[in-house]
Amino acid sequence: MNRFKTYLLAVRPWSFTASMMPLLLGSALAYSYLRTISIHILFLTSVSTLCVHAAGNLFNTYYDYIHGVDTPPSTNKTGKTNEIDNIDDRTLIDGLLKPNEIVRLGLILYAIGTIAFVLLTYYSPAKEPYLALIYFGALPLSFLYTGGIGFKYIALGDVLILLTFGPITVISSYMAQTGQYSIYPILYALPLTLSTEAILHSNNTRDMEHDRSVGILTLSIILGKRYSYYVYCLLMYSPYVIISYIIINISWFCFLPFLTIKYAYRLCEEFKHEQFIKLPNRTAKFNFLFGFLYILSIIISNTVQKDQKFVF
Repeated sequence: MNRFKTYLLAVRPWSFTASMMPLLLGSALAYSYLRTISIHILFLTSVSTLCVHAAGNLFNTYYDYIHGVDTPPSTNKTGKTNEIDNIDDRTLIDGLLKPNEIVRLGLILYAIGTIAFVLLTYYSPAKEPYLALIYFGALPLSFLYTGGIGFKYIALGDVLILLTFGPITVISSYMAQTGQYSIYPILYALPLTLSTEAILHSNNTRDMEHDRSVGILTLSIILGKRYSYYVYCLLMYSPYVIISYIIINISWFCFLPFLTIKYAYRLCEEFKHEQFIKLPNRTAKFNFLFGFLYILSIIISNTVQKDQKFVF
């Protein structure tokens, strides 16, 4: 049981909302098109997506450790641990698992995800080449975030997150259910995608001094704290502009995400005053709440307005 808890800790299950929210959004949009969804397809899509996400987390842990990005917390002259050096995932730093165990578990999860995907192609009405293109395109991206090219280390990690935890996941979920390709799910993915990117941006801004010291280049380092603050506010507030368009032109039931706007304001204030320690975790909680209300509003709209289809 203790071993299982260690493996569970290593895959960072608290981060899964970043992939599950867009997956559920794609399914909700598919429901607006079909007026029904397949539980089998939803289950298999969830398994394949979560396995790829979890494997990506593991290889992120592995390569951050190998490249010296994750190091034990330093202590100052008073003997106190510097909070800014605290690491979100301490699996390798604390010796809970060995590097080869991390790699092995990552490969196993990639294998399980692929098996789930193969089963998905049997149940899904989507043409196999299109689904395969998305799945086998997203799988290496989850690895290349820190492995291989290491997009995270050359200021391209944000681009990768914007693609994978947004358009790619929403489109794959939508196509798996409907068998149809459409551009409009990508547009609906934007509010959730921008909110998810805010998590990474706040994390990179918090760690920018440490990242600079170990030779990593991130968007936050390029922009500096002042302009990083402007970008964070843009990521937090622009989703409400898109939601406003949806409310005016499609369904007023989609007002629910606006219940989080006060929370978004508080987080922007924390960023402004450089209260970074817990900001990434708080932004992740905001992302979950915003995403939940966004998806719920679409489901309610589909239930109440049965003739309403979500197209721009």
